[in-house]
Amino acid sequence: MKKKLVLTVGNGMMGDDGAGAFLAQMMRQSPLEEWEVLNGGASPESLVHRVREISPERVLVVDAADMDLAPGSVRYIPVERLEDPFIFTTHTLPLTFLIESLREFAPQVDLLGIQPEVVAFGYPMSTAVRDAVAQVYHELKNGQGVWESL
Repeated sequence: MKKKLVLTVGNGMMGDDGAGAFLAQMMRQSPLEEWEVLNGGASPESLVHRVREISPERVLVVDAADMDLAPGSVRYIPVERLEDPFIFTTHTLPLTFLIESLREFAPQVDLLGIQPEVVAFGYPMSTAVRDAVAQVYHELKNGQGVWESL
C-alpha cells in the first residue's frame, strides 16, 4: 500500500478554491505511483477516520490559501502560520484542527497552499491556479515536491 497521501481541500464551485479538488481529479485520472489521494472537499475533517485507516507515513494537505502572494504561488505553510490573521481559508473548521488531528497518528503532515486569484461562487478556476495545480502534480509525479516555505 502507498504510504504517502495527498489530502485535498476546497470547493470546486468556488473558483480557485477548487484547486485541491482539481489536483484530486488529476491524481485519480492519472494515479501517481507513490501517492494515494483523498478529496476532502470543504470539510476534510470528515475524512480523518479514512486517513487513519490508510495509515500513511506522510500526509500532504493541499488547499487554496490567501497568502498575499501572486496568484498561483505555491508555498509550504508552517502550522504556526495558520494563526496569522492574514492567511485565509474558506472551510468550516480551521485547518489547525485538521492538521493537529492528523498529527496524532501520521508522522509527517505538511500543508501546501496555492494562492488563489478569485474565490467566488460560480467562477471558473483561474489560469494561474490551474497551472500551479498542474505543476504540483508533476512535481509529485517526479518525486521532487520541494516548495518554498511561507
